[in-house]
Parts: sequence; structure tokens; C-alpha cells
Amino acid sequence: MRKFKKVLDGLTAGSSSASQQQQQQQHPPGNREPEIQETLQSEHFQLCKTVRHGFPYQPSALAFDPVQKILAVGTQTGALRLFGRPGVECYCQHDSGAAVIQLQFLINEGALVSVLADDTLHLWNLRQKRPAILHSLKFCRERVTFCHLPFQSKWLYVGTERGNIHIVNVESFTLSGYVIMWNKAIELSSKSHPGPVVHISDNPMDEGKLLIGFESGTVVLWDLKSKKADYRYTYDEAIHSVAWHHEGKQFICSHSDGTLTIWNVRSPAKPVQTITPHGKQLKDGKKPEPCKPILKVEFKTTRSGEPFIILSGGLSYDTVGRRPCLTVMHGKSTAVLEMDYPIVDFLTLCETPYPNDFQEPYAVVVLLEKDLVLIDLAQNGYPIFENPYPLSIHESPVTCCEYFADCPVDLIPALYSVGARQKRQGYSKKEWPINGGNWGLGAQSYPEIIITGHADGSVKFWDASAITLQVLYKLKTSKVFEKSRNKDDRPNTDIVDEDPYAIQIISWCPESRMLCIAGVSAHVIIYRFSKQEVITEVIPMLEVRLLYEINDVESPESEQPPPLSTPVGGSNPQPIPPQSHPSTSSSSSDGLRDNVPCLKVKNSPLKQSPGYQTELVIQLVWVGGEPPQQITSLAVNSSYGLVVFGNCNGIAMIDYLQKAVLLNLGTIELYGSNDPYRREPRSPRKSRQPSGGLCDINEGIVVPEDRCKSPTSAKMSRKLSLPTDLKPDLDVKDNSFSRSRSSSVTSIDKESREAISALHFCETFTRKADSSPSPSLWVGTTLGTVLVIALNLPPGAEQRLLQPVIVSPSGTILRLKGAVLRMAFLDTTGCLLPPAYEPWKEHNVPEEKDEKEKLKKRRPVSVSPSSSQEISENQYAVICSEKQAKVISLPTQNCAYKQNITETSFVLRGDIVALNNSICLACFCANGHIMTFSLPSLRPLLDVYYLPLTNMRIARTFCFTNNGQALYLVSPTEIQRLTYSQETCENLQEMLGELFTPVETPEAPNRGFFKGLFGGGAQSLDREELFGESSSGKASRSLAQHIPGPGGIEGVKGAASGVVGELARARLALDERGQKLGDLEERTAAMLSSADSFSKHAHEMMLKYKDKKWYQF
Repeated sequence: MRKFKKVLDGLTAGSSSASQQQQQQQHPPGNREPEIQETLQSEHFQLCKTVRHGFPYQPSALAFDPVQKILAVGTQTGALRLFGRPGVECYCQHDSGAAVIQLQFLINEGALVSVLADDTLHLWNLRQKRPAILHSLKFCRERVTFCHLPFQSKWLYVGTERGNIHIVNVESFTLSGYVIMWNKAIELSSKSHPGPVVHISDNPMDEGKLLIGFESGTVVLWDLKSKKADYRYTYDEAIHSVAWHHEGKQFICSHSDGTLTIWNVRSPAKPVQTITPHGKQLKDGKKPEPCKPILKVEFKTTRSGEPFIILSGGLSYDTVGRRPCLTVMHGKSTAVLEMDYPIVDFLTLCETPYPNDFQEPYAVVVLLEKDLVLIDLAQNGYPIFENPYPLSIHESPVTCCEYFADCPVDLIPALYSVGARQKRQGYSKKEWPINGGNWGLGAQSYPEIIITGHADGSVKFWDASAITLQVLYKLKTSKVFEKSRNKDDRPNTDIVDEDPYAIQIISWCPESRMLCIAGVSAHVIIYRFSKQEVITEVIPMLEVRLLYEINDVESPESEQPPPLSTPVGGSNPQPIPPQSHPSTSSSSSDGLRDNVPCLKVKNSPLKQSPGYQTELVIQLVWVGGEPPQQITSLAVNSSYGLVVFGNCNGIAMIDYLQKAVLLNLGTIELYGSNDPYRREPRSPRKSRQPSGGLCDINEGIVVPEDRCKSPTSAKMSRKLSLPTDLKPDLDVKDNSFSRSRSSSVTSIDKESREAISALHFCETFTRKADSSPSPSLWVGTTLGTVLVIALNLPPGAEQRLLQPVIVSPSGTILRLKGAVLRMAFLDTTGCLLPPAYEPWKEHNVPEEKDEKEKLKKRRPVSVSPSSSQEISENQYAVICSEKQAKVISLPTQNCAYKQNITETSFVLRGDIVALNNSICLACFCANGHIMTFSLPSLRPLLDVYYLPLTNMRIARTFCFTNNGQALYLVSPTEIQRLTYSQETCENLQEMLGELFTPVETPEAPNRGFFKGLFGGGAQSLDREELFGESSSGKASRSLAQHIPGPGGIEGVKGAASGVVGELARARLALDERGQKLGDLEERTAAMLSSADSFSKHAHEMMLKYKDKKWYQF
């Protein structure tokens, strides 16, 4: 008891009022709380990000290492995503958040240079599982526009907006004194400034010749040794890109008027050939009509056949509405490949990394604004490769998601087998060519499933086991509804402008495989899983009227109670017979729309493929000219055969086995005579009420208006209402839902509606006098009330389908501060009692007699230990609201423990989850804190500031699950997974894949005897001699500032031994997989020595300039 008291003291020390309450608590004699041994301690918790899945949001740059076979994508927000073989991917972030404008691999070196819009260059070390920056260089006086790093060179050419070219040593990340000034490069060939540098490349056959493209149309071939221009090529159209033929005798330029010009190196007067790929050829030899700019061109040669010219853009101006295209010109054939989104960049993948050899292109990787496409150049018709990365999360915008760790083991194979039939045909027959890196050693063996709901009504199931992600199965919920053919045909869907099928809430029972979704048009669909195809002749459907009004409110202490539009129900639940087809639109006496659902269910037979099949469609209908309010909470129970949902008007419970409405009550009716606000029923008003939508959160955090729109689309922002975890309260002035943050009971005058915010089926004590548990439904509301409804179920098998389920309010009412978010139940020992479920079985197969007999005898699996329970044994209800958590002892209904989670903010998501063979309550607050509490005593175990709520997308998608896993949508296209388990944080290093693997660089092309004899073939250049300090001198110190990577020399040592960023301090031990160390040893030594020399150099510079004033530099 002493230990128990200490826990309570520690728990309540922060709040004097809480301590007083604790002292007043009376523990009933039968209560044995002190005996529950809680095993979870603070040291079991640690928060860290694990992996990020999905398409890189707002991509801006692309690079490929042809030897390591690794792809890199940079984004406008400074993110870096690296992709190897399927299952090997990595996410890094530049701290500045500036856009990535270019990426350059140090081919086969395990390093990458990123160029940012803030004129910084960064060198990333990819030889560790979590790549880190080794060096950075910030240009102070010039804007960087283009960089080029020749293969197997350590000197990086940096072109600027002023037209100059600087040279950076990538080993030390210092500037060379060698500079190519723009005026020297163009001399008198042009009277005006040539514009920024848009291209730099060295002649494939002569490293001493540098081709420089200026935006205005001037191209210069610069001789690095003699420091002067050999040739200057001028054209009167702006240049976008330049590419060499591998023999170094010709190059091609793409221009802003949609033309390509091919130049012979030694003939600067005019191009050998001018091509307008998409221009209409006019008669009389006139120039073709100008076209849109060709943004990029690549020129790739093959040993056996014509070269490939591949370009993006260049379409004629009269192709209005035509999709963006990639054009592949090969010999006389021109293929125009249409893309779904605008092209950001593309790269041709070639067999060789050497620019002076036949390129042998085999694929083109095209980075689009919202997709990554890989085209097979070797097959006729240029088919695309099937993309194995999980980049289609955002195929339709994500509107909600749920996460389930530790699922039944047969679920993923079952979903995969039905999903495999949905695969598209017509892909390339070849293996995905981006296949670098190695998989991590997955220490986690339990199955994990993520379910995403989308704006188009689709639901996707993903296998998320062992930090990977793979789509398993896609369900289209809109299939049961008639699609409107034209605008006039859709008078009913004006509850939402767009996306009438958008998914708002998903309720899924993994054991029984029952799935229930609530959509934005106030519709609920129940699905069963089946491996058999069926044809449903008539889709079963129910329509429910749920809209009531009240006169006004008398709050217990408020002085001026405002009129409230809170619902109240008719005295009896109305059973509505199932309809075979939607009711026709009817109007009430004054011409208002009445009794009509928002969507029309198909009345033709529906073919249902194996997978999830519609069991029942339920729709709320218009009442007296008012649209139905969107659904705010949903629960399904396979053992009871019931589904229940609620909104800001009330609650409806449906028996989906008998297809009957069991309960249809206004929220106030649930209170009966116990309503603390004494609200009076009145007849429905006739004025139209707004249909509610998202808006900003007023208190706790400041959120800019535009960020609070629905992530679904801007169009939907005023319409899509919040799901369970964000309560909708009607603010009539603003025509949208607003959120009052006052926590006292008197704040009823600020609340406009009492919505149903949480629902939980369970087998427990419904009343104080109960001697044994029985099935019940616990209902939580946005005013912090928990009401209990008793369920009287008929006996199993055939009786269940014949006799009605009897539903009656129990009179039990509990109260908390803030809207109720989540409820769960524990047994006497503190173990979680999940709701009862019926194990999954195939229901489309006729059963034999023996099976039927067994079925009659079988009872649903009730996880509750009711059968063995003695009368003295009790249970605990765990209730989490926006403000506090309470553990209520049952059947006495005494508050055993209480914890005020937050005073100034509010909880967005709370989940009761299993971790380390125990359970805890995990919460995510709007102020950015992630917290966990022990159960049942609610001791704080973790409180970490993680991220502020910057938009509604995070609020709507954040969820915790078992084994310390959590996730949220970090951008409209990406899922961020994190862990709050210390054990997972420690094992993360093992689980992550490796990007860098030791690979032999291919042999250089053979020069041949005669070329060697007569001086042909590739000319090499001693760049060290040209650009080193001895010959070129030192660079101007004010031009660029060197910034060492994180941790200086220690960071380099950590990086070289392959240590995770977060764990670098604790884990400087060598990587256990020691066989790779041999291959890495020499390069590690080189990195360390360069880091040491840089460290000394930096120290000398610091001493030298320590006392100088800024104007002396």
C-alpha cells in the first residue's frame, strides 16, 4: 500500500486540486488495485522516427548512380529520398528546408552532393544506414545555378547566376583559386551579359575542354589549360539544356522555342542541324511554328543502331489540354509518351558510367510532380516497369488512416491473395533496374497493417511489417452507388461539393475481418471478407432519419443560456424495413427536401470480386429541408452483429444480421431524465443549417487559416467534417465548425451541439448493482459525458436471426472534462479486455449439416473472462478525453485513478496500446507533445515535444498502435512512422537497409591500338595540377564559407563506421556485420585523413582570422 501511495503522490504532485481529490477518494473494500503490478517504466520509452513511406512531396531534383544502382530525389522542402532495391529506401532532411535544385552522385563512392536554392552545397555520406552531411559550402556573393562533377573526378564545377564558374574540391569542400569569369569566356562575341550558367560538361574525349552553356543562347568550349575559349557558338534562342555525343565531336542544345540544334565542335558558325520535334513543317521552306520550350534533352548512343534523342517539353502551342509528354526519337521513329502529371526531371539509365563509351541506354526514369515512372527502352512500344515502391499512397488524397500492429498471422496472406487479382497488365517483362543496397535484418516479426481511406471512396490495405510498406488490396466503396451522369442529376449531394464518397472513419475488426466505413455523405457501409466471387442481386440498404431540435438550455451555472440546436429523439426507436432500392425524392408539405439520402444506391445486380463485399448500406436522410449531419463516430462488433454510429444530432444502432434499426435517438434522449442541462425538445426549425466543415483551432496553438483546410483538396475544405478525434461543434455565425476550448462545465453556452465522439462495445458491468458482466455499448460525447446502453442479445445461431436484440439505456452516466476520445476495459489483473468477436469464416460457402450443428452449439469468442469470474472480481473502464483520463472501478463506478493530461491544450488522439507484455495509454496533444501513461494507475511515463499541429492532416491521420508504433501523414503524399518504444529505437539500426554496397567499377573502354598510336581516344587531364593551390592560388575567402558536418571530426568518425545519427553517441562500436569492414577500410582511412586535415586547416583559419574585423577579409 505504501508503494501504491507513493505512485499516487508522485502522480499528483503537479496539481494541488488533483491531490485533494485523490485524498478524498474512497477505495471500496472489494477493490484490489494495489495488487496490480505495473511493469512499464519510463526507461521502456523513447521516441524516434523510423521510416518515411510514399512519394517525395513536391519533388525538384533527380540523380542516379549507375554503378551502385541507387536513385536520389530532392524536394522543394529540402528533403532527400534515396531508393535502392524494393524495400531499401531512406529519408534525410536538410536543416535549412531550402529547395534542392540539383543532385550529383560521386559515382560508386557512396557519396552525394546536393545543391540547394539558398546557394549551399552539401556532401552526404551514404556509407552509413542513416546518411549524414560531412561538409557544406555556402556561397555568399553569387547564386548557384548549375553544377557538374565529372566521373572519377574530385573537382566539382559550380556555375552561377553571374555567369562565372568556380571549382570545388569535393574531398575538402574548399574552393580552388581557378575561376572562369563570364567576360573572359565570351569576350567580344556578345555585347551583353550572356545570362546565368545553365550547363557545364567536359568533352567526353578530352577532359581539358569544358562546354559552358549560358541562358541567352551562347555556348563556349573552354580550354582549361590555356585558360581561354577555343570556340564560341551563338544561337538566338535561350538554352535550356545541352548534351554530348559520346565521341565528343558533336553536342545538342534544347531551346525555348521548341527547337533542338546539333553542333559540330569545330564548326561554331552555325548548327549542323536544327530540329523542331513537334513543329508543323510549313511549305515554301519557312521556319516551323514556334513550340513550347524543350526543358531537357539527352543524347545517348548505341553500338548497334541509331542514337536515342530523349526530350521533355517542346509541344506545339495549339495542343491545349494535352498532357505533359516525354518524346523518344530513335532513328526515324518518334514516340510521344503522355504522362499523368507535369515532368520535373528525367534521366536516361545507361549500361556504362563512362561518358566516352557507347551509352547503351536501357530505361528512362521520369520524375513527375506526383509520380515516378520508369520506361523500358529495350522493348517495342516502350512499356513502363511496374513500380515496386509504395508511391501510390496519394493516388486519391488520404482522408483518414488506421494502424494495426500484431494482427492475426493469416490476414496479410488473405488480403494479398485477393489483391493479387487486381494487378494491371501490360508492364515491362524485365526486373526493376534500380536494385542497389541491401535489406536490413528485420528483428520485428509481427504482422502490421495500415489502412488508408481516400477522397474517392477507396480504402487501401498495406502490409507495413518490419518497416517496409507494400499495397495488399484496394476496395472501392463507391461501387454501390449510382454515378451521376451530369450536373442536373445530382441534387442530393450538395452536402459536399466534391468527393461525395470520401472516407471519414474506418472501423475494422482484424479477427473477424468485418470492415465498416463512414463516408462524408452521411453514409455507412458494412463489409464482410470473402474469398468467393458473388453477384448481389439487390444491395441491402437502410435509411435512417436522425435530426431533432431542442428549445433551449439551462446550464447548471450559466447566467444567459443561449438557444442550442441539440437533437432529441422520438420516444421509440423506429424499425425501418430494409428497402430494395433508394426511396424516391419526397418533399414535405412546404416543398422542402425530405426523407432523401445524399447518394443513390444502385438498383441493378452488383458483381462482387473476392475480398471485401457489401453486407449493408446505411444512409442518413434529409429532414425537412436540412441535410443529414456528417458521422462523427462509428463502431462495429462481429460477435453481437451490431454497428453503431453517431453525429451531432444523435445515435443510431443497426442490427446488420437482421438488417433492422434498433436505436435511433437524439443525444439528449440517451440521458433520459438525467440531463444535466435540462434541454427541452421542440419541433424541427425550418431554416437551413450549414452543413459544417473544417476550420481552425482557436486556442492552444495559432494556426494560419489556409493551413487548416482539409488535406483532401481545397475544394473540400469547407465541407468535409472532422472525424471522431476532432469534434464538430456548430458555429452558425461562421458557417463552419469551430472549436471552443474552455474546459469548465459552464462552457455549455459556448458549445452548440453535443455530438457522439466515441463508441465502444464491451462485456462489462453496466450498472452499480450488476453482479456479472453483460454486453453493452459505451457512448462518449463531446461534452465529456459517458452513457451506457445495455444490450440483450438473443441466444446464438438461428435464434439470433429470428428474435430482436433488445437495447435499453442503463441510466449509468459518467463525466469527464472535454470531449471523450477513447474507451477501453481492463480485468482485475490490469489486462486489456478487447471486445468480443466472431472468428472469421467463409460465409459464401453452403454449410453441411454437421457444421450447422456445431454452429448452434458454438458461442461467439468473448474475450471477457465473464464465465470464470467470481462476483467479487471487478473490472476497470479506462476513459480518455481531450483533457483528462480516468480509470473507473466497475461495478462500483468509483473513480480509481485520474490524470489531467493537459490544461492549456487538448488531446487529438488517445489509444490504449500493448507494449512489452503490458499496456499503456498513448496520447498526442495539439501542442505537439506525445505522452504515455501506465494503466491502471495513469503514472506519466513519457512526455516528449514532437511536432506542433500545423495542419488538420496530421490531426486526422495520427494514430498509435501496439508494440510502440505510431504514424501520421507528414505530407499529402507521405506517411511518417515513428516509435515510442526504447527497444525498437535500439534495434532500428539493424532493421534499416544499407544503401552502399561494395561494387567493382566497370572497366574503362579500350582505346584501341591506332587511337593510342595517333593520339586519338580520350585525353586525360591532371586536374590536381591545374586546380590545386600550388598552381591556381587560393580562392577569395569572402566568396564561400565552409561549414563542417554535424559533430565535426567525431561526426566523420561516426559516419565512417556506419553509425545511426541518433545513436551515434551511444553506439560508436563497429557495425557487427564485420565482413563489410574489409572493403570499407581503405576508404574509411581516406575519409578520416581528409577530415583530420580539414580539422587542422579549419583551426588554422580560425586562429588567423579570429581578431580581424569584417572589412579586413
